[in-house]
Amino acid sequence: MTEPVKPRRAYDASRRQEQARENRGRVLAAAHRLFAEHGYAGTSLATVAREAGVSVQTVYGGFSTKLNLLKQVVDVGLAGDDEPVPMAGREASRAIEAEPDPARTLARYAEQVRVVGTRVWPVLLVVYRAAAQDPAVARLAGELDRQRLAGMTMLARNLMGKPGMDPALTLEEVRDVLWTFNSPELYDLLVVRRGWSPEQYESWLARSWSRLLLA
Repeated sequence: MTEPVKPRRAYDASRRQEQARENRGRVLAAAHRLFAEHGYAGTSLATVAREAGVSVQTVYGGFSTKLNLLKQVVDVGLAGDDEPVPMAGREASRAIEAEPDPARTLARYAEQVRVVGTRVWPVLLVVYRAAAQDPAVARLAGELDRQRLAGMTMLARNLMGKPGMDPALTLEEVRDVLWTFNSPELYDLLVVRRGWSPEQYESWLARSWSRLLLA
């Protein structure tokens, strides 16, 4: 007599997925530290794998190339997490957009620059320094510049609709002032080279933007 066939137990992939997320997080954290300390050329995927405690195959499988790993490190630094939510849709950005007073808008944005910058500027500086020697990294640097300029255009357009802005300024002038002051190079000069604290930098940004942009 043939015994009844037992139904197959459904495969539970949740643990495997969780492990993959943990590995990805360790790789990104290790890459962030190594890129910031040793630069782009001085960091290999094998070194990242060793620092993260995973195999080189795991790093290749998750990121394919060192350039893509660098890009992912920058993206996570800008956002603060690995979730697929654009910067404009995040709570801090929505609060800045909704603020009716331009002085407080600039102060809120200076705070966001400080919070985001302390995470991402060390790695952004790696990108810009490596761009001079590596055409692929130079293309990444150019794309990051275009993204930042687009973000500053959105912020400038938001500010231009608020009472209290200097009426003599054009949208392009407001955008370019924001873009210039919100740059990794300026952060490098004042925070890294001159030893300003991030809080001092935030306060200076808010004051400078208010003096240059408000009536």
